[in-house]
Amino acid sequence: MGLERAGFRVAWSNDIEPAKHDMYASHFQDPEGIHTFTLGDVTNVGGSDMPEDISLAWASSPCVDVSLAGARAGMQGKRSATFYQFTRVIKELPEDARPEVVTLENVVGLATSHGGADLTAAIKELNGLGYSVDVLTLDARWFVPQSRPRLFLVGARHAPADHPGANPNLRPSWLSEPFADARLRTHRALLPEIVEPPNNTLTSVIETMPRDDARWWDTKRTAAFEASLSPVQAARLEKLRAANQIVHRTAYRRTRKGVPMWEIRTDNIAGCLRTARGGSSKQAVVEVGRKTLRVRWMTDLEYARLMGAGDYRLPTKLSSNQALFGFGDAVCVPTVEWLASNYLMPLANGTFGELQESSLVAIGA
Repeated sequence: MGLERAGFRVAWSNDIEPAKHDMYASHFQDPEGIHTFTLGDVTNVGGSDMPEDISLAWASSPCVDVSLAGARAGMQGKRSATFYQFTRVIKELPEDARPEVVTLENVVGLATSHGGADLTAAIKELNGLGYSVDVLTLDARWFVPQSRPRLFLVGARHAPADHPGANPNLRPSWLSEPFADARLRTHRALLPEIVEPPNNTLTSVIETMPRDDARWWDTKRTAAFEASLSPVQAARLEKLRAANQIVHRTAYRRTRKGVPMWEIRTDNIAGCLRTARGGSSKQAVVEVGRKTLRVRWMTDLEYARLMGAGDYRLPTKLSSNQALFGFGDAVCVPTVEWLASNYLMPLANGTFGELQESSLVAIGA
């Protein structure tokens, strides 16, 4: 969705999860077969399966082994190592048929996994395929009301001019090491500043439902929710309940000293959506104010909106947990759209320098 909003035509894609295929097919409703979706293990995909004239190859490889929440097995871990299957497919293409641009998306934990060695290895791998690599971080909260920082490696066969110090919000100090490593071929593209949209709040994506909707937790379950709050959390909730306006917050269930407890966010955005496989991975919505409190699980629709996917068409046979898993494992649509519009598409069509020059003229004017 994000790439096509920026002008790309997505011709081929792959995932191993049947439920994700069902979500994809239900939404795009592509009877003419413009989008080829290959369901299955990427190890069974070869360069010969790729369509002709590829401008961009994008991989969102599994983050489990490099995530701060995981065991940190690194890029050689069983799941995160699928990155090397992505590069193998590109390597199998004739050199003159390789895409102008490649992009890797992952969690920011990739930057520090194994002391930075995994990020270095990923850049070296792309260098070996003929790409100079830029490394930047984008947070979904700059586009939608969800805290979701992610790392992006942008590989270019024809690298734009290097601008040291450009866009420090996109390349903070903790991302400086790859650019100082003489063994690596890197660049730092000058990109426009991001302007956060107005009304970028959790309340703006909340699904409206009546007070008697069965999805709201009953009195007993709501009381158990309150009882599981720490004194600090309980005081925060009471302050919100006493306020003269209704607000929305999200809450996660966490284990503290072996005891499951609920924690409420202090701000009007959601925490990072996760690949929900159980209750502890899901977020609850807290509606509170004017001496009232209601709590429920976040809905499929709210997950879709928080990922910038709007009112996504889901297959009727899909379970709620499957939908939440699919959205939690996705990439935020407007984040991709911004990156593709301002960086990937200009690189792919050879106009990046022209775009930057016109932007600088406009700023000067």
